[in-house]
Amino acid sequence: QVHLVESGGGLVEAGGSLRLSCAASGRMFSIYAMGWFRQAYGKEREVVAAISGSGVNTYYADSVKARFTISRDNAKNTVFLQMNSLKPEDTADYYCAARWDFSDLYYAQRYEYDYWGQGTQVTVSS
Repeated sequence: QVHLVESGGGLVEAGGSLRLSCAASGRMFSIYAMGWFRQAYGKEREVVAAISGSGVNTYYADSVKARFTISRDNAKNTVFLQMNSLKPEDTADYYCAARWDFSDLYYAQRYEYDYWGQGTQVTVSS
């Protein structure tokens, strides 16, 4: 089992940047595929980005491609989401998620993840 804690959210002006972090407890972090999801008020939770255990394979939602970068540091049990050129429509609660994976794949569907953090709020002002 893994416990996830997100940090790095906050209030930023449009065009600005934020870096979210997700720290994971437990062992063997490198066999967990990780994902970042977000949920805006009144909307469904949606995938933002995902990364395989090694960090080699990544996925991005079309809405964030070329603006967001997902990465991980397996030595520090942490996954990151660098968010640049932020837009008001990026405003949401951001969650990281984890699941066991021995195939070095990424997963882009909410139901595919077993563990979730408590979320961190991102607000982008116009």
